[in-house]
Amino acid sequence: MAEHGVDLSALPKEIREHLAELDLELSEGDITQKGYEKKRAKLLAPFLVQSPVVPAKSPGRTTASTPSSSGSSTRHRRTPHPRHGGGTRDDRYRSDIHTEAVQAALAKHEDEEEKLAPPMPTKRRSTYMPSPAKAQTPPDSSSSSEEDDDDEDSGDILSPDSAPDGAAQGSSSTSSSSASSTLSSDQCSQTQLQTHTHSHSHSHMAGPSTHTHAQPPLPPPPPHSQSHPVALTETLGHVRIDLGAVGQRMSRVDRPSNTIRGMTHVQGRGTIMETADVRRVGKGVPVSSRVSTKIQQLLNTLKRPKRPPLSEYFMDDQEEIVEVPQPDPSIPRPEGRQTIPVKGEPLGVVSNWPPSLQAALARWGATQSKSPALTALDITGKPLYTLTYGKLWSRSLKLAYTLLHKLGAKNEQLLKPKDRVALVYPNSDPGMFWVAFYGCLLAELIPVPIEVPLSRKDAGSSQVGFLLGNCGVSLALTSEVCLKGLPKTPTGEILQFKGWPPLKWVVTDPKYLTKPSKDWQPHIPTANTDPSYIEYRVSKEGTVMGVAISKVAMLTHCQALTQACNYCEGEILVSVLDFKKDMGLWHGVLTSVMNRIHTISVPYSVMKACPLSWVQRVHIHKARVAVVKCRDLHWAMMSHREQRDISLASLRMLIVADGANPWSVSSCDAFLNIFQSHGLKPEVICPCASSAEAMTVAIRRPGVPGSPLPARAVLPLSGLSHGVIRVNTEDKKTALTVQDVGHVMPGALMCIVKPDGPPMLCKTDEIGELVVNSRAGGTLYYGLPGLTKNTFEVIPVNASGAPIGEIPFVRSGLLGFVGPGSLIFVVGKTEGLMMVSGRRHNADDLVATALAVEPIKTVYRGRIAVFSVGVFYDERIVIIAEQRPDASEEDSFQWMSRVLQAIDSIHQVGLYCLALVPANTLPKTPLGGIHLSDTRQLLQEGALHPCNILMCPHTCVTNLPKPRQKQPVGVGPASIVLGNLVAGKRIAQAAGRELGMMEDQNLVRKMCMWPTMMHQFLSEALQWRAQTDPDHVLYVLLNAKGTAVCTATCLQLHKRAEKVAAALIERSGINTGENIVLLYPPGIDLIAAFYGCLYAGCVPVTVRPPHPQNLPATLPTVKLITDVCKAAGILTTQFLVKILRSKEAAATVNIKTWPIIIDTDDLPRKRPPHLYKPPSPDVVAYLDFSVSTTGMLTGVKMSHTAVTTLCRSIKLQCELYSSRQIAICLDPYCGMGFVLWCLASVYSGHQSVLIPPAELELSLALWMSALSQNRIRDTFCSYSVMELCTKGLGGQTESLKARGVNLSCVRSCVVVAEERPRLVLTHSFSKLFKDLGLSSRAVSTTFGSRVNQAICLQGTTGPDPSTVYVDMKSLRHDRVRLVERGAPQSLPLIESGTILPGVRVIIVNPETRGPLGDSHLGEIWVNSPHSAAGYYTIYGEENLQADHFNVRLSFGDPHTQWARTGYLGFIKRTELTDSTGGPHDALFVVGSLDETLELRGLRYHPIDIETSVSRAHRSIAESAVFTWTNLLVVVSELCGSEQDALDLVPVVTSVVLEEHHLIVGVVVVVDPGVIPINSRGEKQRMHLRDSFLADQLDPIYVAYNM
Repeated sequence: MAEHGVDLSALPKEIREHLAELDLELSEGDITQKGYEKKRAKLLAPFLVQSPVVPAKSPGRTTASTPSSSGSSTRHRRTPHPRHGGGTRDDRYRSDIHTEAVQAALAKHEDEEEKLAPPMPTKRRSTYMPSPAKAQTPPDSSSSSEEDDDDEDSGDILSPDSAPDGAAQGSSSTSSSSASSTLSSDQCSQTQLQTHTHSHSHSHMAGPSTHTHAQPPLPPPPPHSQSHPVALTETLGHVRIDLGAVGQRMSRVDRPSNTIRGMTHVQGRGTIMETADVRRVGKGVPVSSRVSTKIQQLLNTLKRPKRPPLSEYFMDDQEEIVEVPQPDPSIPRPEGRQTIPVKGEPLGVVSNWPPSLQAALARWGATQSKSPALTALDITGKPLYTLTYGKLWSRSLKLAYTLLHKLGAKNEQLLKPKDRVALVYPNSDPGMFWVAFYGCLLAELIPVPIEVPLSRKDAGSSQVGFLLGNCGVSLALTSEVCLKGLPKTPTGEILQFKGWPPLKWVVTDPKYLTKPSKDWQPHIPTANTDPSYIEYRVSKEGTVMGVAISKVAMLTHCQALTQACNYCEGEILVSVLDFKKDMGLWHGVLTSVMNRIHTISVPYSVMKACPLSWVQRVHIHKARVAVVKCRDLHWAMMSHREQRDISLASLRMLIVADGANPWSVSSCDAFLNIFQSHGLKPEVICPCASSAEAMTVAIRRPGVPGSPLPARAVLPLSGLSHGVIRVNTEDKKTALTVQDVGHVMPGALMCIVKPDGPPMLCKTDEIGELVVNSRAGGTLYYGLPGLTKNTFEVIPVNASGAPIGEIPFVRSGLLGFVGPGSLIFVVGKTEGLMMVSGRRHNADDLVATALAVEPIKTVYRGRIAVFSVGVFYDERIVIIAEQRPDASEEDSFQWMSRVLQAIDSIHQVGLYCLALVPANTLPKTPLGGIHLSDTRQLLQEGALHPCNILMCPHTCVTNLPKPRQKQPVGVGPASIVLGNLVAGKRIAQAAGRELGMMEDQNLVRKMCMWPTMMHQFLSEALQWRAQTDPDHVLYVLLNAKGTAVCTATCLQLHKRAEKVAAALIERSGINTGENIVLLYPPGIDLIAAFYGCLYAGCVPVTVRPPHPQNLPATLPTVKLITDVCKAAGILTTQFLVKILRSKEAAATVNIKTWPIIIDTDDLPRKRPPHLYKPPSPDVVAYLDFSVSTTGMLTGVKMSHTAVTTLCRSIKLQCELYSSRQIAICLDPYCGMGFVLWCLASVYSGHQSVLIPPAELELSLALWMSALSQNRIRDTFCSYSVMELCTKGLGGQTESLKARGVNLSCVRSCVVVAEERPRLVLTHSFSKLFKDLGLSSRAVSTTFGSRVNQAICLQGTTGPDPSTVYVDMKSLRHDRVRLVERGAPQSLPLIESGTILPGVRVIIVNPETRGPLGDSHLGEIWVNSPHSAAGYYTIYGEENLQADHFNVRLSFGDPHTQWARTGYLGFIKRTELTDSTGGPHDALFVVGSLDETLELRGLRYHPIDIETSVSRAHRSIAESAVFTWTNLLVVVSELCGSEQDALDLVPVVTSVVLEEHHLIVGVVVVVDPGVIPINSRGEKQRMHLRDSFLADQLDPIYVAYNM
């Protein structure tokens, strides 16, 4: 027999025995399918290697998982209406071809078959009225995607989550012997095998690899892993890829690497436990899989294992979660040869070049003192002052002398050479900045130019503080005018800005400077490698870093710019750029001084007032050079008609600083088209590429007049998204037209390397990052050596991984390629790069597409921000735009829908979030662009305040885990033999101690103990207590003031019960055994009426009275219970009788349909002729009706036997006796609350202090004050009470302590509930009131259900409750896997109290009804004498009765009758001992089986999702989830302002996706108190669902994420 290419009959006997044993373990459920396949593959691996090897390029490769591409999702689209043109838009991104492409894509959608439009979000009309625009921005404030590096920085170091292909970002990864090597094709062919292996490891295409020796296979790395790529490549370099013979047989032996680990398993008998102590290395491969799970578990039982290292619990489990799409074989791949470095022209040596910039300034200051250096303009665009070289030199000298000698004390020098000094000057005052900059250079200080802070809430202010602190700046230079404008404290001091170090501010106006002494001369050294100045730059994540520029780099860069731009002495240069950084500083401040150029600085404020001002300056001054950005070209085009007599013929060079932006070509063309008639020559437009790290990378030299312009590259976006260059000659509508940025700078060497992973040289048709080696470049990130190494010390490697040389290169952050003639083309920046599902998308391209969708009626001045956020192991694209104040909601939603369609068609990528915010509300950079990192942070923190939002997770999240396919379960012979357990595990069952009935009745009477055997009925117990101890106070009722408004002794309660019984017996129509509804507020009247019914032989049914202010909602429930139980009468108070017969009640319920109503307030003092004694203890004592959280009204029958046994069990557990006093703050209508309120005191004789929860709402401190005043040791409350105290009194502990509240007397504070213990709430309660003396061990919980009122109750003698941490992913698969605290996806669970005496519980598979093993998840079944006798129904549904109350195990112990609680949980044997001295078995409740949500084949508990949602945003007060047509609906109560409503949508969607791997279908934001909660504090989710479907919630906002 041959299987998987292996003849099993030819295998050795030992191997065949191992295989047979594996088959048996799999059939018995002792091993998962994954473990089975792994072990089987290991056994067969030596025999598979001998198969013939098929070449690696074999096309016949089969995989087990289906590829899921991003385009496979179905999006519901709204059919767009035609829009009218007109108005203005951001023409910086304008391209007629691109606009046509967008319109064609939208028309295609219109022509297609009509699709279901996404429902418009629902919002209240009063919430968001269009807000008027605030401070007006310029005619086109630039969006941050085109802003220079003010906004974002090249993302040199990507976060591990966003790092594609598991690559360590920017690491040099070189060997020590990095000798220079040539890039010949022979070398490439020699390293083909290694390259092939490496590429497969990075493209996730490696099939099952087999080692050359007989060793188990090594799986390739998963996507986005955080492993080290070099080590992995070296490992895989020795692996032979056998894709043919092995790949075709991988269905059983070797599963493909991209199959989800842990998802395919045989469920065996329902639930399987995964132990967390399997030692793992790297990405989760067991070190020694020879040791079976059974042996490991046996070892763990013999000795306590050592605590494993932390890393074992904090591994990234991405490969077990994420669905990895199969690579598409049709995607374009680079096919060219490997690139070679591109060398710039040699940097010439000119004899009169100065040795340093200070020397140049000294020369011009002495020889050309009258020559103008700088002209500054006022706000109107007219010249304000001109600074000559003489004044610049003299003022700089004065400042240098002042800084060094006049700031500190007489004999103390405050500043020393190489100290860092901040320069804080506004853009409107270039002269003061020039003096300060050169003054620092002359004083050998290091200037750090920064922006002027305007307030504590400036965008990126704290990050600027990080820069200043990192550079050790303690002194800031500024002007007097600027200092006066800085925000100040009430005392007049400069405000301490957020995150800034303490600064000393120095004013540098000329009148405050000191003339240097005659014997002082500045030291002007020759340029060396010491830092000359620090230029700030903002990273993609928003971090502000300082790039240190050495003195020699500064000088060399000026020389290179002089040679490239052919600068001459005395030329006039117009600069519109920020003079503090980048091109504005390099050209307008440094190179101009070196060449004695006259610079005319046009500040940003002038451009806002007069956009044509820079063109006017060129015309007036006959300027030879202008340095501008695309924004300035666009503004000039917008207003060129204002002045026609303009000539630009003098320009020999128009430097476009952001020419590296691919969309700059349209601005250049449009500007040339308009101003060519004004003398502008086409060859003078010179785009350039630069970055803060590499400085100027390339610049186009001015062309010869009449020569043809350089050709342009037309690149399809589909190829660019895969990093491949394909020349598009057909469909230009989905292509990007790119202009060159000239040649490499003189004296520089450039390479193109892969932007991800090791800096490997790209191929000629591949997009890569430009890295530069030059003396004119940044040196380091000041104070950040780790980032410096990854950016400034990069050594490119060839295809074989060998370094191409020893010289280090600097990453520029620019993405591009080398075209014909060594021209450099730039297609984007790493800071704008978004890697989504393995494809690259440029933010600028998406901005252009969005702007092409006719945003006239919607987008405010073209302000659109595009960025990505990391959600669920991938980047998701977000678009935020500012909405025009007059835009209608219909227009906005229409535009958003069309943008989705356009981006989907043109870029083949789905958007995660598209939001519109009010105009002028996005964070701004100093020059008016959008501050991307702050915008991203606002979105993720839920503080963006959008006015319209559209989430589309269904279309863009394509890496969700595969839905689980449940395996069919059955009971086989092996299961019956082994008891359906993993061998070696005990059955998961536990029991409380014995009840221990006392037989000697004389001893009972002598000890005056509870009448257990004498009186089997509580009615007899009350009579016995009234006779033996008539004056003993059983009950004390408190009001809101803490005053005892009513008390009841044993005799008083007996007498009041007799009056009620007499009234019932006298009434005709009420017979023995009939049901009587008790309609009372919490109090002693309810207790007396209950015992009165027992005395009269009636069956009491306690019902919560209707709320007088909400009769339409609460009265139907009373009527329903009355009808269901066929009540013969109603006992109630006079007040409630009036309500039942009022007109308001009659509008809801017909008054004539009520049964007999008896007012018990003023009953005559009559004794009944006899007191009823039931014929048997099994007769029903009372009915317990309750509405479950799923909305089902259920009533259970409680027999007299169950009542007395339950009371005895509680008495034993809590040690209750006559001298004890307990406080009860519970609703007394059902479950444990009713038992403690009405039954336990009569049975045990203890005194109960009754505190109605409604009184607590009037006086929050009532409960705690009562505990303190009465020195009560034991108290019972509900979660709603505990939450009320936590929220209302959490901040008042000091005042409570001052009032004398002391909780040190409390021994046990028990929360009564029928749900999983709320660990966070109980811990918060304990911590908050620890100052009042509350012991952290005092708070505990109970557990009960409909079938059994009390299963667990933390007693006085048992051990403290245990806490365990379970893996949430395993819980979704109905398994329990214990992990360490703090492990990812861990869920803390606390024991639900000690099991009560007389109670037995067992964990059962709910499908097979077979017992499960220890620490296995299953349904909790209970066997107890105090279980309910069955459901009370009017239909007599015997099937339901038998299915819940009288069930038996399918095997094991088929004779015992059990009751099904309907709750999932597990039992774990702990190391503690119980009261009997034996090992303690802890019961952990996970959740209700009826409430679980079945989504994607997995089981989710609503409380887990709600916990995540509630902590996602500060404004979420409460949340609830349910399903609607297979969609997850999240309802969140908003406790903040309605302005925060739309902020909840993205944070809720993201947190549920991240933590639970679910896509939220609908987010509903409602007012506080809308989510219905029952008296036990449990959410009524089904009621909420019904209200949602009936449109009765009155939501603030409804978002459909569809």
